[in-house]
Amino acid sequence: MSSLSTAVRRTTLYGILAAGALLSVAPYLLTLNGALKRPSDLLSTEAWVPAHPATSGNFAAVWNQYGMSSFLLHTLVVAVLVTAGQVVFSALAAYALARMEFPGRDWLFWGYLATMMVPQMITLVPLFLMMREMGMVDTYAGLILPTVFGTPYGVFLVRQHFRTVPKDLEAAARIDGASTWTILVRIMLPLSRPILATLAIITFVNTWNNLIWPLIITNSDRTRVVTVGIAALQGEHVSDLPHIVLAGAALALLPLIAVFLLFQRHIVRSIALTGLK
Repeated sequence: MSSLSTAVRRTTLYGILAAGALLSVAPYLLTLNGALKRPSDLLSTEAWVPAHPATSGNFAAVWNQYGMSSFLLHTLVVAVLVTAGQVVFSALAAYALARMEFPGRDWLFWGYLATMMVPQMITLVPLFLMMREMGMVDTYAGLILPTVFGTPYGVFLVRQHFRTVPKDLEAAARIDGASTWTILVRIMLPLSRPILATLAIITFVNTWNNLIWPLIITNSDRTRVVTVGIAALQGEHVSDLPHIVLAGAALALLPLIAVFLLFQRHIVRSIALTGLK
């Protein structure tokens, strides 16, 4: 009786988990299903009805006729540069704030961290005015500069990890004649690979999905990223070409799926370390 009760509870739990997983992936499956439907079938069938016959013509059209390849390339360049910059500069700032002694260090850190409390929308207008005065509107520099030098969250994440590294290890390296730079590069960074990978993954995904800032700072196809490109497709063609918009959205998901498959071990670890959902 007890084993039967345990089996029922376990089956119920698995059923709830399976239903939750299905609900989570349902929007992505519906997007892919809609992108594979013929234009005539898309509006005449329910969204959950499988595409039959499936067609790749929508993907070819959005890739060749509507500039999706350029949007993806622009997004990849911006996401890679921002990710690399955030990892490098966050590590430098975090080391200084965690292990170096100078007057006002803690006040500087907590003051910097307090900027996390300021909503992003408040800073958009002054940030845009600064970029405009520097002539960076509709440029890669305008897209990248506001976040490439690190964020309070990134610095906080790496600093907290650096503080867990035993000080005796650093002291032993200094006795052996290691400089501050040597300690950072040859001791601290190798010991911090999991947290740096976590920061890189979070930054790449957030940059890839960012819409508000690219929408404000760019105004031409020359620098348009994929989120803005899809929004433009939706605004221009949603009434007569929804299959193009769905195909563009499905293509935009592919790089993130590739990142997940390549770094799934680090992503699971990042969820455990940061509590992200």
